[in-house]
Amino acid sequence: MPYQKLALATAIGALLSGCAQTNTPAVTQQDVVEHYADIAHAVYSDSLSTAEQLDIAIKQLLAAPSEHTLAQARSAWIAARVPYQQSEVFRFGNAIVDDWEGQLNAWPLDEGLIDYVAPGYQHELGNEGATANIIASQYLQVGGEHLDVSDITPELLASLNEIAGSEANVASGYHAIEFLLWGQDLKGTGAGAGERPYTDYVLGENCTNGNCDRRRDYLQAASDLLISDLGWMSEQWQAGEQDNYRYELTALPAEEGLRRILFGMGSLSLGELAGERMKVALVANSVEDEHDCFSDNTHNSHYYNEKGIVNLMFGEYQRVDGNIMQGPSLLQLVAQQDSSAAKKIDTQMRTSEQTVYQLVQSAQVNNVHFDQLIAADNLSGNQLVQDSIDALVDQTRAIELAANTIGITNLSPDTADHEF
Repeated sequence: MPYQKLALATAIGALLSGCAQTNTPAVTQQDVVEHYADIAHAVYSDSLSTAEQLDIAIKQLLAAPSEHTLAQARSAWIAARVPYQQSEVFRFGNAIVDDWEGQLNAWPLDEGLIDYVAPGYQHELGNEGATANIIASQYLQVGGEHLDVSDITPELLASLNEIAGSEANVASGYHAIEFLLWGQDLKGTGAGAGERPYTDYVLGENCTNGNCDRRRDYLQAASDLLISDLGWMSEQWQAGEQDNYRYELTALPAEEGLRRILFGMGSLSLGELAGERMKVALVANSVEDEHDCFSDNTHNSHYYNEKGIVNLMFGEYQRVDGNIMQGPSLLQLVAQQDSSAAKKIDTQMRTSEQTVYQLVQSAQVNNVHFDQLIAADNLSGNQLVQDSIDALVDQTRAIELAANTIGITNLSPDTADHEF
């Protein structure tokens, strides 16, 4: 996706949902499940293609490190987040996605596992890998494990995730790459993101912070692993196969497919996005719990998570090439049973999406990013985040109404142990 298209789409909110599909021909439950799988395949295919564009930009950075090539790689990373964040709605209810997702998007992470960090940086208490610094080491002693890390490969990085039993030990995925492109954000709740210099990737005497050769190897290995993982998941949703997850899902009774869809939507809306990604950071005023903490891209990640939920209610997805997929939707099923309920759900989904989009507008229009909004002394910023949390809670009620209307009872979306 050209970067100017991304900027335009984000700036004007081009992905805000269109009209509800309440006047179209009747659809079946199976139609909706099949279209859900179509959207999943499109989202993961777009995630793969944008990761491949990111890899091209990384190769250009490594071939000729400069301010320009580093900026291009950062822009490609931000573009790659757009489709991937819309994929997270497929996690909950689809175990194959949730079991796989941690290798790509685990956070928060103790970045000292990967590379140099500022003295005294905050990390998980008791994490023996928090300052291991793979890039500066040939061997690691973490807990009772003695590891040879001399050859940095995708396979090595995958094996190091959650080393010594700590979930904060994240060696691969989007956030590892983010850290390698931006470095630590040392500004706390002040303005600005990480400022890693391009010279961290220069070979020879102009290398800064040491080990530039291994840092280059690490960045390329992380990119290779990301592409491999996304390729595998895209294949799991490919139509016409008989040994992948899509075949398994669509072979189930349609009601079970709908339950998985709605549970995933409600759980991302409530426990994950409203809870883990917003409430935790807001209550603790903690930048350590900010999702895209190195790049200050959290506003976009939150919005595209929300967009992924809305996509499924309306049966829509805007691909990175600008084309819009549209097909049988949950809202159509609801409208066929109860037009009044459909109108309530339509209104609430739009309201919630527009409320979360205010986080994007804060960053783009006012240059006040999520880490600034959650600062203890930013009362208006805190309220903006709280408004998003409240809108997501209301949205979850709308999702439960949709479920009940089409006969899916006792949905019980995951709250991640949060109270709202």
